[in-house]
Amino acid sequence: MGFRTVLISSRCKLEYSLNFLVCRDDEEKRIAIDEISTIIIQNTGVAITAALLSKLLESKVKVILCDPQSNPQGELVAYYGNFSTYNKIKAQLNWDGETKDCLWAKIIDQKICNQARNLQFLKKEEAKLLLEYSKGLLPNDPSNREGHAAKVYFPACFGDGFSRDDAKNPINACLNYGYSIILSAINREIKADGYLTEFGVHHIGETNPFNLSCDLMEPLRPYVDFLILNQQITPENFKVKAPAILSRKVHFKGAEVFLDNALHLYVQSLLGALNEHNSELGEFISYELA
Repeated sequence: MGFRTVLISSRCKLEYSLNFLVCRDDEEKRIAIDEISTIIIQNTGVAITAALLSKLLESKVKVILCDPQSNPQGELVAYYGNFSTYNKIKAQLNWDGETKDCLWAKIIDQKICNQARNLQFLKKEEAKLLLEYSKGLLPNDPSNREGHAAKVYFPACFGDGFSRDDAKNPINACLNYGYSIILSAINREIKADGYLTEFGVHHIGETNPFNLSCDLMEPLRPYVDFLILNQQITPENFKVKAPAILSRKVHFKGAEVFLDNALHLYVQSLLGALNEHNSELGEFISYELA
């Protein structure tokens, strides 16, 4: 499995040659395709050959395309991610409702606990309230503790009056960019394993092509928040620093691994829990507050 996230930020031509991605601008650069997990094309002046695109799809390399403002706009996903796609989708459409509800409660519990840890890092008293919200979560979170926690969490992190709906706030631009990088990686893992990103556990948006991905990424949102809170990612550098999120070290089942590799194991874990009708089988990614 590839481990590199490649950021293309200037005009160039991207070609395929002998299992290498070839970048031609003022000079020629080569990267082995087997080493690449994700390519982010930030510059709309980049030209890319069909032969390279075909090889990237075959190698399950995620390709993210950005708009003229360098914000992620879309992604390239192969049709054929797994030899048993039909059986996987059939199983997905028959996932047990009780298991989905219980897994969603576990997902939200992990998300709120991660938010509380971020507030503890900031030495905020609101962390205690979030930990109370995480206790005794019911299947499918019918009392919407996720929403109540968010109303406490974001102002505590970023100041009174902060709103996730404020499109002009540069903090939201950082958050959205970081979230989109992780969402794209989860999309890749779901597709590669033969499942539909459209059919979710909790998210049911008719116009959302990534309902399942949005479900699975919820506990990872606080990790992006933390990188902004400790200023590893800022409004000034997020378009350069955010793509490197996937190369950061996190923990999964007690082992330190790159986030990109951890996402592969994490997605398999939660999909396995759904297939086995046992939400307790789901394992989550953790990160250090440093």
